[in-house]
Amino acid sequence: MLSVWSFLKRHKRKFVFAGAVAAGVYLLGKYAQKKIREIQEREAAEYIAQARRQYHFESNQRTCNMTVLSMLPTLRDALMQQLNSESLTSLLKKRPSNKLEIWEDLKIISFTRSIVAVYSTCMLVVLLRVQLNIIGGYIYLDNAAVTKNGTTQLAPPEVQQQYLSSIQHLLGDGLTELITVVKHAVEMVLGSSSLKETLSLFDLEEKLKDIRSLVEERKDYSLHCDQAESRSPLCPYMLADEENPLTSQASGLTEKDFTTIKLINETRDMLESPDFSMVLNTCINRGFSRLLDNVAEFFRPTEQDFSQKSCMNSVGLPLAKIIPIVNGQIHTVCSETPSHFVQDLLMMEQVKDFAANVYEAFSTPQQLKK
Repeated sequence: MLSVWSFLKRHKRKFVFAGAVAAGVYLLGKYAQKKIREIQEREAAEYIAQARRQYHFESNQRTCNMTVLSMLPTLRDALMQQLNSESLTSLLKKRPSNKLEIWEDLKIISFTRSIVAVYSTCMLVVLLRVQLNIIGGYIYLDNAAVTKNGTTQLAPPEVQQQYLSSIQHLLGDGLTELITVVKHAVEMVLGSSSLKETLSLFDLEEKLKDIRSLVEERKDYSLHCDQAESRSPLCPYMLADEENPLTSQASGLTEKDFTTIKLINETRDMLESPDFSMVLNTCINRGFSRLLDNVAEFFRPTEQDFSQKSCMNSVGLPLAKIIPIVNGQIHTVCSETPSHFVQDLLMMEQVKDFAANVYEAFSTPQQLKK
């Protein structure tokens, strides 16, 4: 026993040091386990939150698609009411004495309403993507209970309804303004064209390009140069310029009214961004390409043309025969059943990516700090 006790006394410091090291290693191991567990739990929570947000985003995109399709009949009816070509075709069937004059009116109205149909459908698709993903982001934050005060909603139902009603500008005053601009451009390009003039598909494409240039290259000189360059000239038709009916009642505004104004201003910022202009322009290019594809079905060469080794662009039709073809395109462009035209727009990768970016920007807690 004495020898053991002597051994312990001689090596006392070593045992103390070894014990301290062992205790330190044990505590360090426990701390590491705790940290690893916390990291795993945090990663699992982040993964679940990300999966939940992804599911909510995808659900929101399906809502966007259904909303677009549900609003197309309203858009089509508004267009057909303001550009009523059917009344002119009914008059022509009665063989009136001013038949030539009616044909000239029909020419302008037919081209105007098909062109406006392309523009307005594209704008409806992209604008609703912005609005529903902004509001969708706020709804996600509300559902995720990220606000400190659980009773405060970022986007209560009344605000959602008030905010989304701003789409009525595109279907009302904005559409009327767009019709006026496009009609003027159509008159400039096609006004002097004879009904007997023969046009190939290539000629028709060039006419549409000329009309588009007149519509899309209009500058808003009330804006600064940098704003005018980045902002699409079509923005005023989608959202009233710096005008909100709520602001005219400033003294009687509620907290929900201020929230709605904030959402509208955020929407305006998105519409005036270069990314929005690029996506909208891509949609419009696709839309006019699809319109020409639809019209091209009527320019198919006959067997005789094939025998003469003729190509489609050499096949021509009198303008009088092209007018009814163009006139009927509104039923394809503004079709609530998923036509190729609308389906192309809804499934475009650029639209999907842009929607994801908008949703990402408004569904993160950092948005609350702004």
